[in-house]
Amino acid sequence: MKIEIQNLCKTIKKVPILQDITVTFESGKIYGLKGKNGSGKTMLMRAISGLIIPNSGTINIDGEILGKDISFPRSIGILIENPSFLGNYTGYKNLEMLASIQKRIGEDEIRETLAEVGLDPDDKRTYRKYSLGMKQRLGIAAAIMEKPDIVILDEPINALDESGALKVREILWKLRDNGSIIILACHDAEELNLLSDEIYHIAEGKITGHEVAEHNENTENQKKAESQ
Repeated sequence: MKIEIQNLCKTIKKVPILQDITVTFESGKIYGLKGKNGSGKTMLMRAISGLIIPNSGTINIDGEILGKDISFPRSIGILIENPSFLGNYTGYKNLEMLASIQKRIGEDEIRETLAEVGLDPDDKRTYRKYSLGMKQRLGIAAAIMEKPDIVILDEPINALDESGALKVREILWKLRDNGSIIILACHDAEELNLLSDEIYHIAEGKITGHEVAEHNENTENQKKAESQ
């Protein structure tokens, strides 16, 4: 699978938010977006998700033009800003409701995903009683539970302790190894480098640099050590 973005531009109230973005994302890789707040990282992720309509340019997902052939990517999991969950539902009930839309997974997969992110599938607490870290874990669970081809995460380790961050790393590496395209933004430069295979620098809505992360061998060793 490929996401091919060509000359993408987005303007809001005459202010350029994305300027002539051209980039390709391929399956089996984790891509980090690095930039200051307001640089355009989140808007680029929103555009790929089909949540905003660009003024010009194209987003081609495996031969289908977003906004023309398809309204949204066919298989995508998203965590951008604060996810909307029902406060009077448990974590399991919230995911069950979301899963009923596509009907791709059932109870076993939901329970497995909750456990994978470090939440108890049988926890009877409602979402409004969750801590910030628990809410973040549930948001990640919602994004990954259907094992989508594309995963887009804005600040995935926000509000997580070290054990939670470790779980996220393991989940993302597993998804990558299974062929997903993962695009994420993280304000923690060290964490971004640890997670990513490639990093794109964004400033003022433009891609200003690209680097291949230097961690790969060390990361794999750490991955193996942490999983033991």
